[in-house]
This record gives sequence, C-alpha cells and structure tokens, in this order.
Amino acid sequence: MKIYKQGDTAYIVDDDRMYRTSCDWDQLINRTALYHRLREDCAGFELISDLDLSGPFDPPVLRQELWASGVTYLRSRQARVAESKSSGGGDFYDRVYDADRPELFFKAAAHRIVGHTGTVHIRRDSSWNVPEPELTLFICSQGSIEGYTIGNDMSSRSIEGENPLYLPQAKTYDRSAALGPCLYVPEQPLSMRSAVSLKIEREGAVVFNETITLDRMKRQPRELADWLFRALSFPQGCYLMTGTGIVPPDDFTLQVGDTVSITIEGIGTLINTVNQSK
Repeated sequence: MKIYKQGDTAYIVDDDRMYRTSCDWDQLINRTALYHRLREDCAGFELISDLDLSGPFDPPVLRQELWASGVTYLRSRQARVAESKSSGGGDFYDRVYDADRPELFFKAAAHRIVGHTGTVHIRRDSSWNVPEPELTLFICSQGSIEGYTIGNDMSSRSIEGENPLYLPQAKTYDRSAALGPCLYVPEQPLSMRSAVSLKIEREGAVVFNETITLDRMKRQPRELADWLFRALSFPQGCYLMTGTGIVPPDDFTLQVGDTVSITIEGIGTLINTVNQSK
C-alpha cells in the first residue's frame, strides 16, 4: 500500500484500487498496525479511477522530524575516512562503524524537506556536494516501524571533511533533504534484499549510475530505530534515514541543473533537480 501526499489530500494506492481523502496527515499515518488500519479506512474513502503517479508530490511529512544515520555501510565508512583524513577526523568515522552505538543526527524539520520532482540545493560555500540515496523509515510515536520512503540526504563533503564538528552545516540547510514519492506501508517488513539505485543525469547524459542491495547495511532498521527512541519522544512519529552504501567517486560533485533519481525496489523512484542555495 502506498500513500501519496498533495497538500491536504492523501491518495492511497492499494494494488489496483485508488482512494482519495482529505484528512489530517499526522492522524492518518501516526498509528500502530498502520497497514491494517488503512485497509479498514479505505472503505470510507473516495474511490477514484486514475492518479498521475509522475507527480509532483509533497514529501510525506507534516509535523514529523527527519533524522539520519551515518556510517552504516562499508562504502560510507571508506568515504568519510578519506574525506576527513587530512583534518585528523578520519579515525572517528572508522571507530563508529564498529561501535555498538550508531551515529544518529538531526537532518531536517519538515519545512526544509522537498518532495518528488522538487528542487534540492547544494550549498554555495561548498565545493564538493553529493546526494546520498537512503532507505528511510517511518516510525510512529510508539516506536514501531510502520512504513518506508526514499530519502535523498544531500551532503557537503568539503565542509564535513574539513572538520567533523561541521557535520550540522554539511547536512542541515534549506532543501537539504528530499523524501518520496510516497509512504510505502507493506503488510510485512521490506525485504533487505531489495535493490537501491542512484542515477545522476547532466545535460541529458548519465554521469553516475550504481545499484546495491539493502543487505549491505551493517545495522538493522530495528536497531537504528531503537537507538533513536532511547531518550527522544516524537509525538507525531518521525522519519529516520538509514545511511548510504552508494557514494560517487571523489572527483565527482553535483552541478546546478543535475537530475538525481533514487529508486528502491518496492517503493518507487524519487526524482529531484539540483540548484544552489542563496
């Protein structure tokens, strides 16, 4: 089951049936056993015959915070160590990969997140910028994982590499994150054998394209969610990016006008264009 958001309207796609409802987004999604509750709700929603799934769609958030996990894949550890080596910070990333406690950080409030076909930003004061494709969990206020979406964790590698203490500036700024195209609510947890793909196009040509599977992640989604909820409460639930296993080569940086497409098997494809911050 997939939920698409456009303003105050939610569209629910359940196999070959499509429904429309105007409702409070937080009340719609922030529930345990969400899949079964939505199946019950659909009996009272408006049945529609068509929905343009090309978008645009808003990010599937209203009052949820977006958090992120770092260094959960070997490729991410290698990239963080390399970019921070000259500043002496590489050892920190090396150690967190093997530590019991994961790296968790606040990524964005809802107003800084864009949706499917929206424009993400690269920082004007950064010379090295990449997208990071990430499976993103929706965790309800009770702490259970109720759904999934695709996340684009825009990152300024030059700023983060200069000093690990600059991580908030490298990660958190206006339009630094995208979520979508929908909130995927399956009856069973998403298979960790699902494929994740990142494709970057520039002036009509593909300049980067790579695919991995989620089982390359060292930590499990449930583990990350439990650590996040240890000393934090989320009255409307929250989203948690689970880290990236795809990092473009060190000589690559995003440019204004690039198109970033992230596909996760079972969820769909999130597409964003790149512009520069003010």
